[in-house]
Amino acid sequence: MSGTVGAHNELHSEQGALPGEHSGRGRNPVIKVADIAWLEFEKPDLDRAEAFARAFGFAIVMRTPDELQLRGADAGAPCVLLRRGDRSRFVGTAFRAVDEVDVLRLADVARAPTKPLPESLGGICVDLVNPSGLPVRVVAGTHELPELAHQQPHVFNVGRELNRTNATQRPPRVAARVQRLGHVVLQTTRYTETLNFYLDTLGMIVSDFLFYPGQRARGPVMSFIRCDRGSDPADHHTLALALGPADRYVHSAYQVCDLDALAAGGEYLAELGYFRSWGIGRHIQGSQLFDYWRDPDGFLVEHFADGDMFDNTLEPGWAQFTATGLAQWGPPVTKDFLGINPSALPHEARAVVNALRSKNEFSLTRLRGLLKVANS
Repeated sequence: MSGTVGAHNELHSEQGALPGEHSGRGRNPVIKVADIAWLEFEKPDLDRAEAFARAFGFAIVMRTPDELQLRGADAGAPCVLLRRGDRSRFVGTAFRAVDEVDVLRLADVARAPTKPLPESLGGICVDLVNPSGLPVRVVAGTHELPELAHQQPHVFNVGRELNRTNATQRPPRVAARVQRLGHVVLQTTRYTETLNFYLDTLGMIVSDFLFYPGQRARGPVMSFIRCDRGSDPADHHTLALALGPADRYVHSAYQVCDLDALAAGGEYLAELGYFRSWGIGRHIQGSQLFDYWRDPDGFLVEHFADGDMFDNTLEPGWAQFTATGLAQWGPPVTKDFLGINPSALPHEARAVVNALRSKNEFSLTRLRGLLKVANS
C-alpha cells in the first residue's frame, strides 16, 4: 500500500522491515474477518469454572449441566464457550465474518460445508483447521446480545488539569467487569505456514514482528496480528502467534475499563485465593495495561485496558524478542508467565524433544534463540 505508515512512524517500534522480509499481509485474501468472536474450551468441572468466571468479571449467558456460555458487557455474542469434557483442553477460536456471504465464499474456496450454529448462538459457520492442527471457526449472523451496564471509568486529575474537586476516589474492591474478548495468543511449531494461513485466508495483517536475538536473518518467530477493517481502527492484535515446541493455547485477554478496575479486580481475585501469573504492568507491543491470572484449570487469562488501536495504514514493526522487552514497566516477567517454572519443566522438556524429532520449524537453532529470550 503506497499510503501505509512505515515502521509505525516511531510509535512503538524502532525498525521496519528489511528488503525481502515478510510483508505482514496476504496478497489476495479470501475474506477479511471483522473480529474475534469467541473461544471454546472443555473442562471437567463447570461449577469451578463458573466460580472463577464470575470472580474474573464475566456475565453468565447460559448454564446447563454440560455447557457454560460467558459474555462481556459489550453487545454481541458470548465470548467464551465452555463444555463439559473428560479433561481440560482448548478447543479452538471463532472469528466473526462481516456477513454470511463471506462465510459462503470461504466455504467454497476451502471446499468445506457450512452449517447452522446451535440455536443459543444463531447464525452459520464454516469450520477450518489451521496448519498447526487447531480448529478455526468463522461465523456470521449470530444473535446480538444487548449491551449490559458497564463499569464507569474514574475522573482523573492529570498534571495541571483539574477534573475532580471536593470528591474522592474510592474504587471498590470487586470483580472487574469484563467488556469483551480482545485477543488470543497461540504457540505453533509451524509458525510461517500458520501465519500465512491467517493472512491469506482470513485477511488479517501484522502489526509487529519479533525475532530471536541474533537470528533476524532467519525470519520472525512471533507476530501480533490485527483485523483489517480499512480505515476503522482495530485492536493492535486480535491474534498473536509464536514459534514454540508445541501447538497450543498460550493465553487470552479480556478488556476492562481502566487501570483502577484492573487493579481493584486483581485485589479481589487475590483475596479469593486465585494465582496471579504476572502483573500489573504495561506492554510494549500493543501498549496494554496488563494483569495475568491462572484459572483453576491452569489456563492463562489476562485483564487489559488502554490498548493500541490501528487502522490498515500502518506497516509492521520489527523488534528483538527479549523477556525484558515484554513490558515498558511493571514487575520482572515471571517464570510462570514464560512457562519455565519448575512444575512445568518436565512437560516442556518432553515437548521440546518431540518437536525436535518432528518435521517443523522448531530446530536446535530456534531452541537456542528461545533460551536466549528466557534469559534476556
